[in-house]
Amino acid sequence: MRRRVSLVLLALAVFFGALAPVLRWYAFPRLAKIPPSQYQEMVLEAKPATLLRYDTMQAEQVDKVTIVQTLKGNVEESRRIERDAGRDVVVWDSLSYVQGPDGAMVSQIPERYVFDAHTQAPVHATGESVDGDAVRREGIEFKFPFLTEKRDYEYFDAQTRTSAPIHYKGIRTFRGLEVYYFEQTIPWTKVAYPKKMPLPGIDSTTLEKQTGTSRWYTTKRMFWVEPVTGAPVNGEEIHTEELRGGSLLGGRAKVTAFSGHVRMREDYVDHTVALVSANRTTVLLLVSYLPWGFTALGLLLLALSLCLEARSRRPEGRPPLRHESAPVSA
Repeated sequence: MRRRVSLVLLALAVFFGALAPVLRWYAFPRLAKIPPSQYQEMVLEAKPATLLRYDTMQAEQVDKVTIVQTLKGNVEESRRIERDAGRDVVVWDSLSYVQGPDGAMVSQIPERYVFDAHTQAPVHATGESVDGDAVRREGIEFKFPFLTEKRDYEYFDAQTRTSAPIHYKGIRTFRGLEVYYFEQTIPWTKVAYPKKMPLPGIDSTTLEKQTGTSRWYTTKRMFWVEPVTGAPVNGEEIHTEELRGGSLLGGRAKVTAFSGHVRMREDYVDHTVALVSANRTTVLLLVSYLPWGFTALGLLLLALSLCLEARSRRPEGRPPLRHESAPVSA
């Protein structure tokens, strides 16, 4: 009986021992992915900020500039691209909508971001764009990969339409979470005007050609990234835009179009931290908790199996000898 039980325990030990690496190295890379229908909204603010009034072409100090950023999964497009790419693809249609203190639109820039659902690497497909211009992204944008590493990454900048390193700066603690801190600085770069300008009737595609006034931009980008999920729990930018030269400025060399320290609004930080914390537990189940738990269970079952096997092989004790009395003769 002990022999049979030990064989059953040995079989279970082998099963759980084999299941642990399968979960970590086979199931996790296939099951951990961004859902194609994800929707996310983020509100960021610069308080105070410098903002250009296009009616007077004068830069003014304002109490607040608000940036509403939305990411919406385009399921139909992701399925269409998946058929040609042969892998799980996510298509995010995003919009960065900037409004002044009076609620009036300052600029809005739509994007289409196509990427691998598992690795977050860009997938090049028709429709990949920024503000209606076709682009070919290199590196990541918006989200870091699952199990983010302590290293630099290539990060795509939508204003310049180019990628540059975003540098790993160390471990931080943010709202009770251990996070990786990253920084990227984009030096002064000449960039295109947004297609949609705050003044009606202004054709942004010909604005620079007609006036000779160009738009320049620099930013310091900061992310606090939860490394298991690769999701930023906080993001900030020290962002400056200028208009330079040409007839639009009335002889001035340059004027500030926007300048401010952009931060996530506090309620959105709280919501993001709670969401990422919940997703972190789910990812850890696949990458750590279950594999290590199954490994420990397999070792325990193996020990019990060997113990029972050893006891089943031990010889049984011999019965005690009888001491018969010698016969008595007459």
